[in-house]
Amino acid sequence: MAQHKRYSIATIPGDGIGKEVIPVGQRAAEAVAAKHGFALEWTRFDWSCERYEKTGRMMPEDGIEQVKAHDAIYLGAVGWPGVPDHVSLWGLLIPLRRELDQYANVRPVRLLRGVSSPLANRRPEEIDFIVVRENVEGEYSEIGGRLYRGTADEVAVQEAVFTRRGVDRIMDYAFTLARGRKRKHVASATKSNGIVHTMPFWDERFEAAKKRFPDVETAQYHIDILTAHFVQHPDWFDVVVGSNLFGDILSDLGPAVAGSIGIAPAANINPEGAYPSMFEPVHGSAPDIAGQGIANPVAAVWTAAMMLDHLGEVQAARTLEEAIEISLERPQSRTRDLGGTADTKASEAAILDAIHSL
Repeated sequence: MAQHKRYSIATIPGDGIGKEVIPVGQRAAEAVAAKHGFALEWTRFDWSCERYEKTGRMMPEDGIEQVKAHDAIYLGAVGWPGVPDHVSLWGLLIPLRRELDQYANVRPVRLLRGVSSPLANRRPEEIDFIVVRENVEGEYSEIGGRLYRGTADEVAVQEAVFTRRGVDRIMDYAFTLARGRKRKHVASATKSNGIVHTMPFWDERFEAAKKRFPDVETAQYHIDILTAHFVQHPDWFDVVVGSNLFGDILSDLGPAVAGSIGIAPAANINPEGAYPSMFEPVHGSAPDIAGQGIANPVAAVWTAAMMLDHLGEVQAARTLEEAIEISLERPQSRTRDLGGTADTKASEAAILDAIHSL
C-alpha cells in the first residue's frame, strides 16, 4: 500500500479568535488532504498572551528551535488586552519572522464570489492583487531609544534600517511573483519626496530590479496617493511591493477594499526554504468578539490554502479556495462581517460541505 506524503505543521492558535478559527482551518485542510492523498501532522504550541501572564514569556527560550524542524507554522493571532502590544509582538511574532528569516510577507487581496466590496459596482476580476511586504527590517527595527522620560525634554528616536541585500531580495521576490501572473506588473510604494534617505534608496533598488526583470511592467507611487488609488482604482494593481511599514498599512487597506479584513490571509515566507515559513490570518485576535462563536473562519481557511500551496500541494490549495467561494455564494453561510447570519460553526459546515462536493 502506498504511503501518503506527510507534512509536519507547528500550530500556534495564539489569542482571542485565533483559538476559534485555527481549528476550523485545520479541519478544512485535513478534508482536502484526504481528497488529494497526503496527510498533515499538527503539533500544538500554547504560545500566547495567556502563557505570558502565567510565565512572563510569550514562548519558551528555545521556542525557535522547537519549530525549526517542522515543514510550516500555522499561527492564529497574537495580542490580548492587559498585555502591551509591543510585548506580545516582540515576544512571539517578530522573533519568529526574523530568526526564521521570513523576509517576504505575502498578502493576497481578492474580491471573492459572494462577497460585496464597499466600492460601488466592482466585480471580482477588478480586485485581484497581492501586497508583498518586506518583513524583517525597514521601519520596524529595534534601533533607537528614549531620553529624559517623563520630563518636558523627553525624546524618542526610532531608526529605520534598509539594507541593499534586504531591499533587493524583496524586490526580486515581488518581480518573480509578478512574472508568474497574467498581468506581469509590479507597483512600488515609496515616499521619497519626504523621507530623504531610505526612500530614495528604495527607489534606486526598484530601478535596479526593473533591469533584472525587463519582461515585467512597473509603476511607482508615493504611499499617500497609492492609498487613494487602492480605493479609486483597485483594478490598476497586480503585485504591490512595499517596505515593512508601508506594506503593513496597504495589506490592511486591501482586504477592506475587498470586503472584510475577516477574509484576509497572509504568509511569512522564507523563499529559500532554509527555515519553515509561517502562515497567519490578517485579522488579529479581535478581543471584542472572541468567545462568542461568531468569528469569520474564512481568513484562517484561505491561509491554510496558502500553506498547502507553499508545501507543493497546489491542487489541494485550489480545492480549498474554490470551497471558500462556493460557501460564500450562499447568504446563510456568510458571517456577520460579510452581511450574513452564519456563526463560525455554520460557516465551517458550509466550507466542509463544499470540499466534499468538489
